Amino acid sequence: MGEHAARRKGPPTPALTRSSDDKVNWVSSIPFLGFHLLPLLAIFTGVTTKALVMAAVLYAVRMFAITGGYHRYFAHRTYKTSRIAQAVLAFLGTTAVQKGPLWWASHHRSHHRYSDTDLDIHSPQKGFWWSHVGWFLCPKYSKTDMAAIPDLAKYPELVWLDRHDALGPWMLGVAAFLVGGWSGLVVGFFGSTVLLWHATFTVNSLNHVWGRRRYATSDTSRNNPVLALLTSGEGWHNNHHHYPGSARQGFFWWEIDPTWYGLRALRALHLVSDLKQPSAAVKRGGRVRDGSFDLGMFRASWTKASAAVAASGAAASGIVDAKRAALHDVVQASLHAAEDLTRAARTTARTE
Repeated sequence: MGEHAARRKGPPTPALTRSSDDKVNWVSSIPFLGFHLLPLLAIFTGVTTKALVMAAVLYAVRMFAITGGYHRYFAHRTYKTSRIAQAVLAFLGTTAVQKGPLWWASHHRSHHRYSDTDLDIHSPQKGFWWSHVGWFLCPKYSKTDMAAIPDLAKYPELVWLDRHDALGPWMLGVAAFLVGGWSGLVVGFFGSTVLLWHATFTVNSLNHVWGRRRYATSDTSRNNPVLALLTSGEGWHNNHHHYPGSARQGFFWWEIDPTWYGLRALRALHLVSDLKQPSAAVKRGGRVRDGSFDLGMFRASWTKASAAVAASGAAASGIVDAKRAALHDVVQASLHAAEDLTRAARTTARTE
C-alpha cells in the first residue's frame, strides 16, 4: 500500500461491539442537547460585529486550551511548564465545556492504550454517532479514572478544578454577557462553544476514517489537512498516533499546526520548555509506502470481515464456522507477532 492509501469518504460499517452498558442516558444528556438550541436565540438578540469577533477569539483560545493544554500537555506531557501555568491551562480548558483536565486526560490515555480495539471507548468502528458524542453521554464514562493519571492527581488544584469544571464556563458566560450583551452571550459564548465541541469531536469520529495514512500504526488514524485547520493542528492524527510524545503534530513544515506555533511562542516567553519533537529517524520510520506492516488497517479489516461472516447465514454451517475459528486463531497469532515486531522497530528507531 502506498503512503496515500486507505482513503475513505465516509464512516465505516461498525465492526467492533459495544458492551451492554455502553448506552446513552438521554435524561442526563438533556442539558448537552439543549445547549445546541441556545445559539438560535440570535434570531431575537441579533448578531453584532463584537459578538462575531468574540466568537472567533473564544473559539481559537479555547481550542488551544484543549489541544495545547488538555491534549498535548495533560494527556501526553509533551512539554514542561510551571505549576502556576499548569493551573491556568487547566482552568482555560474547563471553559471549553469538555469536563475537567483529569477526566479528559484519563480517557484520552485509555484511547491510546486500546485504540481501535473493543476496549477503545470511542472507536468509530463502534459507530460514527458513538465516537462523535455518544460515548461521553454514557454514564459509564462520567467519572475520572484517577489510576490512569497519577502524575496529575497529585496536584490538589487540578483535582479541585476537575471536580468543579462548571466554574470556568459560568465565569466565561457571564464575562461574554458583560462585554457583548445578549448577542455576546448567545453568539460569542454559546455559538462558539457548539462549534468548538463538534470540531474537537471530529478527531475521534472522522480522523480514524477520513484522510491518508503515512505511518503503519496499530490503529486506523489518518492525517487530514481540513481537520487540522479546524482543530488547530490535531488533524495530523496519524502522525500523532505514530509518535504520541511529540508536542508537534504537523511533523513537516507544510503541515499546518497552529497549536505548535502557539507553544513555540510560549517557549519564547519562557512560559513553557522542553517541547518534544520526533527525531529524523522517527519521521522516516514505519512508513506504509516503505512496506511497514499496517497492523491497524489489517486488524480493522479482519475484525469487520469476521463480524460480517459471523452475522451471515453461512455462520450456521458447522464447517464454515470451524474454518472461521481456525483462521481466527492464525490471524490472532499473526497480530501478536506483528505487534511485537512493531514495538521492536519503534524502540530501534527512537534510539538511533
